Amino acid sequence: MQVPAPFEYERATSVDHAIGLLERYGDTARLIAGGHSLLPMMKLRLANLEYVIDINGLHEELGYVHVGDDEVRIGAMTRHRELLEHDGLAGLFPIIRDAEKVIADPVVRNRGTLGGSLCQADPSEDLSAVCTTLDASCVIRNGSGERVVSMEDFHRGPYETAVGDAEMLVEVRIPIRPGGSSAYEKVERRAGDWAVTSVGAAVWLADGAITDARVGMAAVGPNTTGIPAVSAALRGKVPSEELFAEAGAIASAACEPSTDSRGTEAYKRHLADELTRRALRRSVARLMSTTGASE
Repeated sequence: MQVPAPFEYERATSVDHAIGLLERYGDTARLIAGGHSLLPMMKLRLANLEYVIDINGLHEELGYVHVGDDEVRIGAMTRHRELLEHDGLAGLFPIIRDAEKVIADPVVRNRGTLGGSLCQADPSEDLSAVCTTLDASCVIRNGSGERVVSMEDFHRGPYETAVGDAEMLVEVRIPIRPGGSSAYEKVERRAGDWAVTSVGAAVWLADGAITDARVGMAAVGPNTTGIPAVSAALRGKVPSEELFAEAGAIASAACEPSTDSRGTEAYKRHLADELTRRALRRSVARLMSTTGASE
């Protein structure tokens, strides 16, 4: 039977209270929200903590989606189910609903949070790829104030983020840009599993040509990553199958997959190519659809 090592438990009543506890206990403490990643690690003794700080009570403070004129602000305690069901988000960023549909199962989606997913920094994590695709930024709070970091700077390596010992991720900000749409494609061994490979794409069009594009990938390297070379190759071009194929080839060459129980390096490179094509194709189709941006 897997049992965690003994630890002390405390329930935070506010963000300031949680940060104060982190300042007091230092690197011997961890925050817990949904717990779907931390608890298994504790049971396997991969994470041995002296203090666990429960922040589930902070949902009222950090569980929100605010849609503004130029950006969307999402609280770190917003749960997967809330992201999945938010029609405003789906209209602006269809990629979010695409991803949430293939994250785990309803039990996990009812409890798991955006902040928990990003802070776990698993190389196969779906929302990290989504946020990279959408050029999101992360708001980190400590006892002295807040700082904002890009997704590229937020993830520093597998299971490592820019959040310090006495800090919390409190919000994710996504810029709103007109003329764009997005999509997410994922291959998994079974429904709700971690990705074998996944790709998110966002495309912006004007006068029939691509003004900008972004691709974010998961499960094909030490961390979720964007592919700037794809963006450079697509800008100014008219969407076509040949262009999508070029982007897929670039993504396949740029990623760093390794052979594991989910698949070989060659298979993952093949998926990176194919899923990049699919995500770009679907993003453009959504833009050109007369029924709107969301499906």
